[in-house]
Amino acid sequence: MTNPYTTFTGKDVQYFSDVNKNRLNTRNSSNFINRLGRDVLNTLGNTSLLDIYLSKGKVVEPHYHKNASELVYCISGAAVVSLINPYTNQVSDIPLIPGQVANIPQGFWHWEIASEDDTHLLAIFDTPYPEYVFGSDILNKTPIEVLAHTYCLDPDQLRKALAPLKNQTTVIGPTDECGTKPKKKPYYLDSRTAPYPYAPYYPYQPSYPYSY
Repeated sequence: MTNPYTTFTGKDVQYFSDVNKNRLNTRNSSNFINRLGRDVLNTLGNTSLLDIYLSKGKVVEPHYHKNASELVYCISGAAVVSLINPYTNQVSDIPLIPGQVANIPQGFWHWEIASEDDTHLLAIFDTPYPEYVFGSDILNKTPIEVLAHTYCLDPDQLRKALAPLKNQTTVIGPTDECGTKPKKKPYYLDSRTAPYPYAPYYPYQPSYPYSY
């Protein structure tokens, strides 16, 4: 398909980019995200990608893309991709091992959690510039008083609970200061009944992936 944003005749036409040199976010040396968009490879059409590296228990925080669908491909390790269908309010938890994909439609609230160390995911979007709405930003920017009043919460306890966010976008959580051990025992899907061939680590109790 012809790219309407590039003439392909100028001296600045780009056919190569090193994704390793385009960092989107860094939690630490084992947890980071690289990116590729049209701003660094101008011959791209309506596509872009995130190159995601996670250690066990790390999470790409809950978020959604208002202008893009997302296809998550597992390269190595293992992960669980979770999403909420806004039309049914159903939560789906999708375990992935290498070679498997999960599709996240545009506007679906979702998150990814690594089930193993050295997990490598590739997130592919159908737009050159995906837009992100992160859960940490919603919690940080919504006034404590509004949250407390709306959901009948104690404002002082809520303020204390949200303090570790430090009014920053999390992207990859939990923070190193929070620690890496899950507060609950690891959860394993029952391989005898689950509709997937793999039972991954999961640090909290999810809903059953699908109902048949």
